[in-house]
Amino acid sequence: MTGVASIVWAGLAVLCAVGFGVVTGIVNPDEKVNGLWLVVAAACFYVLAYRFYGRFLAQRVVELDNRRITPAHRLNDESNFHPTNRWVLFGHHFAAIAGAGPLLGPVLAAQFGFLPGFLWLVIGAVLAGAVQDFVILVASMRRNGRSLPQIARDEIGTVTGMATTIAVFFIVVVALAGLALAVVNALYRNPWGTFTLAMTVPIGFFMGFYLQRWRPGRVGEMSLLGVVMLVAAVIAGRAVAQSSLAGWFDLERSTLVWLLAAYGFLASVLPVWMLLVPRGYLSTFMKVSVVVLLGVGVIVIAPTIAMPRVTGFIAGGGPIIPGPIFPFVFITIACGAISGFHSLVSSGTTPKMLDRESHAMIGYGAMLMESFVGVTALIAAAVLAPGDYFAINTTLSAEALGLLGYPVARIQELSRLVEQDIMGRTGGAVSLAVGMASIFSALPGMTGLMAYWYQFALLFEALFILTTIDAGTRVARYLIQELGGTVYAPLRTINWMPGAIGASLLVVGGWGYLLATGSVSTIWPMFGAANQLLGMLALCVGTTVLIKMGKAQYLWVTAVPMIFVGVITLSGSYELFVLFLTNAGSAQRKRRSCSIWMPP
Repeated sequence: MTGVASIVWAGLAVLCAVGFGVVTGIVNPDEKVNGLWLVVAAACFYVLAYRFYGRFLAQRVVELDNRRITPAHRLNDESNFHPTNRWVLFGHHFAAIAGAGPLLGPVLAAQFGFLPGFLWLVIGAVLAGAVQDFVILVASMRRNGRSLPQIARDEIGTVTGMATTIAVFFIVVVALAGLALAVVNALYRNPWGTFTLAMTVPIGFFMGFYLQRWRPGRVGEMSLLGVVMLVAAVIAGRAVAQSSLAGWFDLERSTLVWLLAAYGFLASVLPVWMLLVPRGYLSTFMKVSVVVLLGVGVIVIAPTIAMPRVTGFIAGGGPIIPGPIFPFVFITIACGAISGFHSLVSSGTTPKMLDRESHAMIGYGAMLMESFVGVTALIAAAVLAPGDYFAINTTLSAEALGLLGYPVARIQELSRLVEQDIMGRTGGAVSLAVGMASIFSALPGMTGLMAYWYQFALLFEALFILTTIDAGTRVARYLIQELGGTVYAPLRTINWMPGAIGASLLVVGGWGYLLATGSVSTIWPMFGAANQLLGMLALCVGTTVLIKMGKAQYLWVTAVPMIFVGVITLSGSYELFVLFLTNAGSAQRKRRSCSIWMPP
């Protein structure tokens, strides 16, 4: 490292330390925190982590070597195994892992204050989430693109591998149904959003054929055309929604369920270069652009964080999350710091498309990007007055919130600005959209466009989620074929079309049924805990892989986060179980009381 480079890195480290000092209150503890400091602290931390810790993992722990031939070349079938441009693959991988978690989890965790969620987002992602994604990606790449259950079966045992496959399939189906439910709710009676999302499918096909058949290797040309068409679709969406064509896209929930299922099926069985990868790459342009724009907005307008560092709900009893800060802030943040679902993508589509071993750093970098998405979402929620934040995310009245010490400030004005009643719109999505719209509309020249930005933010959230559904469906299809291959050998060939179609129908039918019946809402809390347990399992498999590689001196890299995630997840599961029993008992006593005192 040259002297100039050393000075630059040292300066970045100092800036990072100052940023954390301001955010945590070590510096100027009595002053309100500016959102700019959260962006500075997080961005510096990610850059330093990628440069030093990421390089340490790549060079010392797993020893990436471009002289090794990747499965994308060795098993190239032009369908599932296919060498892919590094930046295109980064777009696909990021789009596949970045779902609702980093958007909604940090928003809901703001109940405890902005500081606990911020610290877990940045530290957890660097030391746990990104490590899991990277190690599993490398392990799968060096095992011909095998899935996490296959690796568990090979490295730990047949029984463990079979149990892992069944558990993973259940988790994936529930996760996809929950994510699809969020998309349906965003697109229901929303012709603008439905039109724009629908247009990303033919645009994805065009980009895929352009790069693969018409202009091979012209990534820049394809990217420019894709971005122009995406922007045109977003702009045209509003015009379509106000025209006679709106009826074609003003859809009921049942219709949207069928359309989502059809899209998931197509994305699962078609070659990856044709729809899945180009559409994910296209979606990443919008995702990254919006996140960067939000970060720039925070830098330009420097909004003050209205939410305190820590609220009075850290001991429990909050109106959104009833449990205490430990362990519920970790479970609520979830995917923004570590997600077991990511390990399925890292051992699903991505390892089959790596052109060179060094490109596996995509796994580490994409997780840091997702964590930054979580930070920006946290900022967007925290700039709202605490009373307004709770008014949106709970069903409590303004009087009840005032008694809790969080008086409602501007909820009526905000509803007027976004042209929609936002009081009691729980779940995190609406408060995030309102916060994002507030920041965007405060930029120079954007005054009076808050309603437009609000709808755009909801579209952004839906697009974020949909790109996880298509990749997740394909990963689940791989799992079904692997499991079925133990009974009928041809199913193991993932490009065997009858097997691909049958497995895809089974997967889509599973999450489509849960979505259509709405029963997923009762299972979603189970997924929250199960997803983190899957992350612990992935870190356990990663630890085993390091032992088999003769890297026992580096076991702390995966073992320490594995233990920590296991403790918080099991603690959270126990707390949820106790809370469920308490609520069930209270409801039963209430029913008995009513039956006793009700007059004949």
